[in-house]
Amino acid sequence: MSPTVLITGAAGFVGHHVADEARRLGVDLRLMLHRRPLPGPVGQPPPGARAPMTFEADLAEPGSLRGVCAGVDVLLHCAARIGGSPQDNERVNARGTRALVDEARRAGVSRIVQVSTASVYGRGTYRRARPQDLARNPQSPTSATRAVAEDAVLAADGIVLRPHLVHGPGDTWFVPGLSGLLRALPGTVEGWPARLSAVSVHDLARLTVLTGLAPRRNLTASVYHVAPVEPVTVRDLLRAVADCAGLPWPERDLTVHQARNLLHGEPRLRHALDMLVTDHWFDGGPLRSDLAAAPGPDFAESFSRYAPWYRTVLGGARSRGA
Repeated sequence: MSPTVLITGAAGFVGHHVADEARRLGVDLRLMLHRRPLPGPVGQPPPGARAPMTFEADLAEPGSLRGVCAGVDVLLHCAARIGGSPQDNERVNARGTRALVDEARRAGVSRIVQVSTASVYGRGTYRRARPQDLARNPQSPTSATRAVAEDAVLAADGIVLRPHLVHGPGDTWFVPGLSGLLRALPGTVEGWPARLSAVSVHDLARLTVLTGLAPRRNLTASVYHVAPVEPVTVRDLLRAVADCAGLPWPERDLTVHQARNLLHGEPRLRHALDMLVTDHWFDGGPLRSDLAAAPGPDFAESFSRYAPWYRTVLGGARSRGA
């Protein structure tokens, strides 16, 4: 009998792709939406599979969560408040997740999986880093409250997945933000040698669903990184973004100090710069090993698949006169 899977944030960037992957595998699917419709149809199900049940609920309003987990076997928690006020982050990410986990426990849900973020570690240099070797040190209200959400999931014997950077259709933060940085800086920064873990949204969705469905005995940890086997250099990443945005590659090279001075008064861009000048490379091998999952595409392969979508979003085709 197919398990019943509830996905929160099913209209969001990651949640929509997770729902698409779960539907493809033929599970009995329930989609929790937060005040907005699905961005598109959920993917093709196997023959005979039922259409997903959708309903609205709000993590910021615990009363709306009553009964959402009744009859559910697996909860894939993809919803999160990113940005906004500290109060909104607390209501949704911290208190909302605690309320959701309480509902799941009352309903006897057998598996809770949260899609969190490697941002809970805060600033630093990370090279092939494993969760058990790192301490959380969140430095924003979003990251701090998502860490609190992790604690609620882990206390319920759930599983936490921490991707670092996620790219693909629906991305409104990562690649668009890099495009803004490229437009603001007149040069590269010390050659952009740093390495980053950037996972495709389809790979993240696949591993999230597999984690929800895997036998517990196969999972050797409670916290996993979700990352490709190999990182991408910032230089290769930004070259791909520049191509999609129709931006010329600069010939000048800057020092980090020069770049920071040029971004004075742009705190978001300076934060992005700080992340790009040192390694953020996380070890995603243990999760793939426990799930017996294929390595997944490297950055070049996955980004080339998404390039037409990003060109439309970033206006690259228009800027090249296409």
